[in-house]
Amino acid sequence: MLFTKHKNLIRWIFIGFSFVIVSLILWNTYMFFQSFKAEERIKMENWSAAQRDLIKSTNLDGDIGELPLQILQSNTTTPMIMVDLDGNIEHNNLGKIKDKDSTYIKDLILDFEKENNPIEIIYDGRVLNTLYYGNSPLLNKLKYYPIAFVLILVLFASLVYVFYRSTKIATQNKLWSGMAKETAHQIGTPLSSLIGWTEILKIEDVNPDYIKEIEIDISRLETITERFSKIGSVPTLEQANVVKETIDAYDYLKSRSSKLVDFSIDIPNTAILVQLNTQLYSWTIENLVKNAIDAMKGRGKLSVVITPSEHDVKISISDTGKGLSKNQFNRIFEPGFTTKKRGWGLGLSLARRIIEDFHDGKIKVSHSEIGKGTTMQITLKIDKQLTQTT
Repeated sequence: MLFTKHKNLIRWIFIGFSFVIVSLILWNTYMFFQSFKAEERIKMENWSAAQRDLIKSTNLDGDIGELPLQILQSNTTTPMIMVDLDGNIEHNNLGKIKDKDSTYIKDLILDFEKENNPIEIIYDGRVLNTLYYGNSPLLNKLKYYPIAFVLILVLFASLVYVFYRSTKIATQNKLWSGMAKETAHQIGTPLSSLIGWTEILKIEDVNPDYIKEIEIDISRLETITERFSKIGSVPTLEQANVVKETIDAYDYLKSRSSKLVDFSIDIPNTAILVQLNTQLYSWTIENLVKNAIDAMKGRGKLSVVITPSEHDVKISISDTGKGLSKNQFNRIFEPGFTTKKRGWGLGLSLARRIIEDFHDGKIKVSHSEIGKGTTMQITLKIDKQLTQTT
């Protein structure tokens, strides 16, 4: 209970604590890198002193001694280049390179000079040699450790976020599925009663046209009930004529919509067969048409266009409503997002799931302009195309 009440505070404390720990690790790594770099500097200064002793002993024909020789021979990791007054170059720990590759060596000298200040080897008041040295392999690894550490943290945080989001979405889907099935169950009782009352009305000699309209609406309620009952389960797809299914959904809504909406439909005169769950597909079309009517506030032009190609068919629904901004093109499909004052923001989320997850198709905002309208587009793969009149 305490955790739930102060959940946000605890979350920010945890984030802040994690940030402090990461910062301390990175700071300690940086300090260790600087300390190790300083030690390498001392090592190279000792090497330079040993080199000076070697020059001195050579000029005086004396014995250099064991210690300078040991120091000169001890450097087996730090890459270095030594340049004398005449421009002659000696190098060590650079791997296999050709001495004549002067361009490469000059580039290395510039790189080394950026990494570490050169060391001048002075003898008898003159600079005889200049020592350029780079970072050892161990120091280079330590240099890039913080970057690797941050990348690992980002990857770990991403995995945690994806896991958390997937779990949350799965919980939401389970909740919605339960709500949908319960809704279907609740609709079933009054629906059975309506069917019974319809039969009584037939006996009472009521106008058959009235009964016919009631039966159409009862049939629609039965369809809606079946739709809700299928949420949460994988629907069965069957070969169906997408032109006919679109017309059926279009005609039903047209007859029950405001006369101030100017409906139009442009369809091919041939059947276009795709793999469909007809009930869920008609639900999607109805959803898009209702959204279009709402966007126009019950007044405007609404058009449905079916455009087949060689491999797929596009169903476009256009309105002359208020339109969408570009940053809303993807957001409108997110659960809970809605541009209406009322609504749960689930319609387009379910439409995307129906089209993309169940039918392996695509649904998107094809075009929209603020104040001019929106075009929604569904794309489905064609199963087979027949040349018969619809």
